[in-house]
Amino acid sequence: MGLLVLFVTLIIEFMLAIYCVTTKQIHSKLRSWIRIALFTTFVLLTLSSVIVWDFRWVMLAILLFILAVIGTVSLIRNKANTKEYKSSRMIGKAMLMTFALLFVCIPALVFPQYKLPKVTGEYNVATATYTYTDENHIEQFTDTGENRFVNVQFWYPENADGTYPLLIFSHGAYGIKDSNTSTYTELASNGYVVVSIDHPYHSFYTVSDDGTTTLVNKEYMREISNLNTEGIYTPEEVYGLIQKWMKLRTDDINFVIDTILHKSENDNNPIYQLIDTSKIGVFGHSMGGAASVWVGKERDDISAVVNIDAPLFSELIYNTEIDNFAASSEVYTTPLLNIYSDDVWVQLETIPVYAANKTIESKSTEAYTVHFKGAKHLSLTDLPLFAPVFANILQGGRKAHIDKYYCIETQNELILKFFNYKLKGTGSFEFEETY
Repeated sequence: MGLLVLFVTLIIEFMLAIYCVTTKQIHSKLRSWIRIALFTTFVLLTLSSVIVWDFRWVMLAILLFILAVIGTVSLIRNKANTKEYKSSRMIGKAMLMTFALLFVCIPALVFPQYKLPKVTGEYNVATATYTYTDENHIEQFTDTGENRFVNVQFWYPENADGTYPLLIFSHGAYGIKDSNTSTYTELASNGYVVVSIDHPYHSFYTVSDDGTTTLVNKEYMREISNLNTEGIYTPEEVYGLIQKWMKLRTDDINFVIDTILHKSENDNNPIYQLIDTSKIGVFGHSMGGAASVWVGKERDDISAVVNIDAPLFSELIYNTEIDNFAASSEVYTTPLLNIYSDDVWVQLETIPVYAANKTIESKSTEAYTVHFKGAKHLSLTDLPLFAPVFANILQGGRKAHIDKYYCIETQNELILKFFNYKLKGTGSFEFEETY
């Protein structure tokens, strides 16, 4: 929609400039009427929801409004234009307007208006956000001595009766808790209470209940960048980083689960009373997926785990004899669904950090593996829907070859089927190995 709006307005501006140059007249009245018409059309398209009003359109609306006001004042004053016509002046104005339109349309181009993935459940979905303070952990990323806090957001069935399984989500390396909103919404609409965690200083940014914004830690970002650059860290150093990252992540997840379990017994908030505490699943993307698998191994009250495009860090050991990673010999006992994009799929056989992923089906009591052919790492999040430019940049300029709606909707369907099967005992988990 942003590209269409920009194209139409630029065509109109170019046609007007060409008309003025061809006739060698300024045509002030015509210009004024066109500016008023453009703003009026924009307002009508917004009121009719053809253009969905949000931050994308603010700068364009301001520019069109200013031009419409100037045009209206010009028509009311109805003064004859005494300026001498100059083609260079008309061309200059056209170029200036082109740059102005390009600038104000940047938000709409970078974050294009998009349709929401389908939601199949019977329940309307409500959301709520909270900040939990962990009294047992001091924040390691600051020197203030303050306790660590964790921001969470709930997606849950609105005006529903009964209780529903609890699902905890952990985002990627420097993602945000909203990264898979379409998945949370689909699950909640089908009778789940979904809680997504922002891991402070691991998330790109997070906003607390008091409005405080916390940005990703620069040293942590440097570590991630260096990890993806060959030759900077030894395997032993990488193993140490993994242990550090996973401890922070799993501590957060365990703290959130324990807090919710406590509140379900002691807090009258209706959200907590919706939760069936005997049915808990965890899932996550990338580093969040690795942390989810880890928590699924540690806790006895986790009944199902979904790993989205992540190494199975909890199932790795560092082998000093070969100075590299190897799969643990332990059996993973929690039902596990692994979902992979091409980015990870091609590394399963070649990258040592994925050693446990290759053997999980033989070293697990119940594990399933799915591959989305043509998908990139971020195809398994909502980012390509609302910020495709950023998704491509973060993926090294590589565009996914799978339809983004097919990919995320099929993934959501698989996750729902898996949790239904393991947490609700409904249906069977039927899937294809490749989509």
